[in-house]
Amino acid sequence: MPGAWSFVMTQPDPDYAALIGAVANAADRAAFGALFRHFAPRVKTFLMRAGASAAMAEEIAQETMLTVWRKAAQFDPAKASAATWIFTVARNLRIDMLRRERHPDTLLPDDLEDRADEAPLADRLIIVAERDDRVRVAMASLPPEQAEVVRAAFFHDKPHAEIERLLNIPLGTVKSRLRLAMTKLRAALEDFS
Repeated sequence: MPGAWSFVMTQPDPDYAALIGAVANAADRAAFGALFRHFAPRVKTFLMRAGASAAMAEEIAQETMLTVWRKAAQFDPAKASAATWIFTVARNLRIDMLRRERHPDTLLPDDLEDRADEAPLADRLIIVAERDDRVRVAMASLPPEQAEVVRAAFFHDKPHAEIERLLNIPLGTVKSRLRLAMTKLRAALEDFS
C-alpha cells in the first residue's frame, strides 16, 4: 500500500505563445481550443471582478477569443506574454463596450439592429467584427481634421469644449466637423447589413 503521501503528477502549462503562433500560421483549431479552454473562463472572471455583469463578461470573453483567432498574427511574444496580450484585448473590448453604453446616441443604426438580433453569439461577433472593419475604413476616408475630432470625441471621450482647447479651434468648428464626419460615416456604413 502506498504511503500516506500521494503525489499527483501534473503536466506543465502549454506554451501559450506557441499555441497563438499555431493559430496565426496554420489556423490550428486544436491550438485555439486549448487557448479557449484556458483563457475564456479566466477572462470572464477577470471582467466580472472588474465590475461587468455575468452576461457582459461572457459576451466580452467570447469576443476576446474571437479577436485572438482573427488577430493571432499580430501577437508579438517579444513584447508581451500570451496572457498579457489576451487580457489586454479583453480590457480594451470592455472599455469600448462601456463607451458605447455611455454614448448610446452615437450608435449607428446597425448597432441598434444587432442588439435586437437573436442570432447566435458567434454570428453576432463576426458581424460586429466586420462592421468594425468597415468603420475603420470609413474613418480612414475622412479628411484628417474631421477624423481628428471624431477620435478625440469618441475614442478618447473628450467633451467638445476640451477638443476646442486641445485643437485651438472654435467650438462651432468642433461641432461642425463632428456633424460632417458623422454624416459621412453614416453614409459609408448605411449599406452594411
